[in-house]
Amino acid sequence: MHALTWRQVHARRLAQHGLSPRWNAPEAAQAATRTGGIQAQVMSAAELALCARVAGLAPHDVRAALWQDRSLVKTWAMRGTLHLLAVSDLPLYVAARDFRTDSRAWANYFAYYGLTPEQQHAFFAAVPQVLGRDPMTRQQLAEALARHTGIAHLGDFILSSSWGSPLKPSAFRGDLCFGPNQGQQVTFVNPRAWFGDWEAIGPQVALQEIARRYLQAYGPATPDDFARWWGGGGQKVTARKLFQSLHDELDEVDVEGWRAFALRESLAAMQQLDPAETAIHLLPLFDAYTIGAPRDQEALLASAHKGRVFRQQGWISAVVLVNGSIQGVWSHSARRAQTTVKVQLFSAPSAAVRKGIESEVERLAGLFKTSVVVEYE
Repeated sequence: MHALTWRQVHARRLAQHGLSPRWNAPEAAQAATRTGGIQAQVMSAAELALCARVAGLAPHDVRAALWQDRSLVKTWAMRGTLHLLAVSDLPLYVAARDFRTDSRAWANYFAYYGLTPEQQHAFFAAVPQVLGRDPMTRQQLAEALARHTGIAHLGDFILSSSWGSPLKPSAFRGDLCFGPNQGQQVTFVNPRAWFGDWEAIGPQVALQEIARRYLQAYGPATPDDFARWWGGGGQKVTARKLFQSLHDELDEVDVEGWRAFALRESLAAMQQLDPAETAIHLLPLFDAYTIGAPRDQEALLASAHKGRVFRQQGWISAVVLVNGSIQGVWSHSARRAQTTVKVQLFSAPSAAVRKGIESEVERLAGLFKTSVVVEYE
C-alpha cells in the first residue's frame, strides 16, 4: 500500500483544479472538463468558480462560452443539480447517467402526479420533437407539449415545479438543455439541434471514464465518496462495483491513517509533491472543490465547522481554503461602486493567511469591477 500525506493530497487537488497554480491555457470549457463539471444552481457563483481557476478569465467569457461559442452547456447532471459542462463532454455524461437505471423512480414520480405509463412515454417522446434550435421558455414548452401529446394537464404539471423536476429526465436522456435567458425567464433547446448530433457511448464505458475523471480531480477517494458526488447514497453499490471494474487502474493508498483509492498513474507525481508556500483561495458558493472532495476528513474540514459549510436545504457556503483545507467561510455584498467581502475564519489568521486573503480580494475586485473592502468577523 502506498503512503501519502495530507499536504501531498491537498497539493494534488489544488493543482488538478487549476487553483495552485492557476491555469493559463485552458478556456472555460476545458476548465469544466478538468473539474468534472461546475455546479450552476447560482449562475454568478459558477462564473466565479471558473474565473478562480483560469488566469484572465472574466464572467463575460463564461457567458460567451455558453451562448456565443457554445463550448459550454448548462444542464441537469450529477445529483440532479444544474451544472456547466463542456459541450464535448455532454454525450459522456448523458451515457453515464443512463436514464434506464432509475426509470422506475421517475415512473413513480410521474404516476404520483397523475401521468399513466402511456402518457409518460408520450411526454418523453414529444420533448425532442417539440424542442429544436429556437429557445423556448418554460411556458412555451409546456403549452407545446400539451398540444403535441393531447395531455391537457401536462402543461400545468410542467409549470407547477419551480425547480423544473418534470424536465430533468429529458435532460438526462440528452433531449433538453438550457438556452439563453429571455429577460428573467429561462429557456430550453434540443442539444442535438443546438450543438449537433453525437455518437452513442456505452453506459458502462462512460461511467468508468467519469470515475477516472473524478479521481483525477478529487482523488484519493472511496467508492462512497464517488457515489455521493455522482448521485447520492442510492448509488453506493453501483460505485463499489464500478471501482472493482477499474481494479487494474487503481491502487489503495494510506493518507495518514485514512484508506482510499487513487489512479495508479497519478501516484508517482503525487508522492513527489512537497508544497512550501502558503496557498490561499476564496472559492464561491457551491464550488466543485468543496462539493467533490471527501467530506468526512478532519484534514479537509474539521467536523466542528461542517455545519457552517454544508448548510440546510443543500446550501453550500463560499469557503476560505488554506493550503487546500477549508479554514473559513466568506460572503460578499455590493453597494453602489463598492463590494464588501466578509470573512469568518475558524481560527485566528497568521500574517501569511491575511496576506493571501488580501491578494484574493484584489482578484475579486477585478472580476466585480468595483472597489472591494474586506471585513473579518
